[in-house]
This record gives sequence, C-alpha cells and structure tokens, in this order.
Amino acid sequence: DLTIGAVKKHQKMGNIDWKLGIISIITSVIGLEIGSEVIIAMEKAGDVGVIVRWCYMLLLSCLGAYMLYDYFAFQSTTSGKSNSEESSGRTKTGRVRISERLHHINIPPMISFPASGIDSVSVWIIFLIFLITGFLSGFLGVGGGFIIMPALIYLIGLPTTVAVGTSLITVLFSGAYGCFSYALKGRVELVAAFIMLLGASIGAQIGSTAVKYIKGYGIRLLFAIMIIFAGCSVGFEQVYKIFQISVYQIFAEIVLMGTAVFMTFMIIARLILESRKEAKR
Repeated sequence: DLTIGAVKKHQKMGNIDWKLGIISIITSVIGLEIGSEVIIAMEKAGDVGVIVRWCYMLLLSCLGAYMLYDYFAFQSTTSGKSNSEESSGRTKTGRVRISERLHHINIPPMISFPASGIDSVSVWIIFLIFLITGFLSGFLGVGGGFIIMPALIYLIGLPTTVAVGTSLITVLFSGAYGCFSYALKGRVELVAAFIMLLGASIGAQIGSTAVKYIKGYGIRLLFAIMIIFAGCSVGFEQVYKIFQISVYQIFAEIVLMGTAVFMTFMIIARLILESRKEAKR
C-alpha cells in the first residue's frame, strides 16, 4: 500500500508516463523470465555467484561513470540551474544524445509518448530496450533503480523526474512477478523479502516527496554516486570470496550501508530545508 501511495504521489506531480509504463511492464516481464531461467541453468552448471558479481560490478561501474560524465559535462556548459537540456536531443556541448540517435531509427510501427515529450520512436526499439533491462533484472536480481531508470533517461530520452516515476510503476509490477517466479523455483527467502519490502515501501514515500525538491541533474548525481559505491561494495565482496579475508567483507558492508545512510540523510535534510522554505513563502 505504501508503494502504491508513492506511485500516486508521482502521478499527482505528473511524473508518470502510463503508456510507456504499461509497455515496459509487459516487455520487462518477458526479459525477466528469460534472465531467471538462464541464471537457474547456470547455477546447476557451477558457481554462478562469481559471474553475477563480476557482471554486477561492470554494470554499476559503467553506469556510474557515464552518469558522472554526463553530469559534469552539463555543469561545464551551464550554471546547472536549468533542466531544459533534459528534454533536448542535443546537449549544450554539441554532442547528440544516444536517445536522439535511437529516435531516428525509423522501423515501423512508430509510437509516440506525449507525456514524456517523445514525438516518435520505433516500437521495436522500445521493446528491445525493456527486453534487455528485464533480462538484466532477472539475471542480476536488480530493479528499476539500477537498470530501468538509466535506460529511460539515456536510451529513451525521458526527463529525470518522469523516468523516476515511470520506473517505479515498472518495478512495482515486474518486481512482484520476478519475486513470484523465483519463489516458484524455491529461490526466495520470504521473511527477508517481506522485511525489505516493508522498509523499501516506507522509503519510497520519502523519496517520492523529495523528488519535488531535488530535480533533474541533481537526482542523476546522487544516483551515480550511489551505484558507484554499490559497485565498490560488490568489489570488496568479490575480494573476500577469492582470498577469504574477512576484513573485506566488513568493508563491503560498511561501504554499502554507509553510502546508503549518508545519501538518505542528505536527501531528508534537503527535503526538510526546502519544505520549511516553502512554508515560510
């Protein structure tokens, strides 16, 4: 119910493209099922944990590095106070965005997403993007925060706030299906999943409110920092698995939880500060 409440908040702020969201849910579920079947098959063949951790580190490192590059490229050409570049196909530095290149691939049928400011894009491009993100979600066990949101921003071209809201409804449904699918395969710890779901639902309420005050490239910067440190945490865990030195496992936990707590504190502090300013006005 709390997660649904977060969706309602984003809907009220106009941050959800339902047309794109429905397509993403259907296609992501297909990719997710393929990904889960692949990882189950690999698990039977040998130690799949090493492969998943390496893939996870590579994915997080590449995403974080690109988002930091995009953020600083934006800051170098503007004061950072405007988000008008978000919906533009060409950046202020003159480079053409990946999403704009994909929009120019005219393979019928074409489809438009007015809520996201997208006039025309091939249905096959959208299908392929969400099929891949769904596969990665099923294979790596990650949700919209790490996979779908960057895809919506950089591959499809959504404004950051709309990408956040749309990815939330995608994760809500595809994540529920993924949990159900893995549960049928006996790969879900239900008690732990319930506890994480409860905590994530409460956090989603705070996060959906904070989006009102932290927008555009500010969200991208926080997101990039979070996934880079998450990648470092996985790296420490991988070193621990190889050398069996317990201190690296402790480092992994400290880096991940420390970053999460710090980022949460920063966002809540900004939320309180801005809401007080708004109340005074």
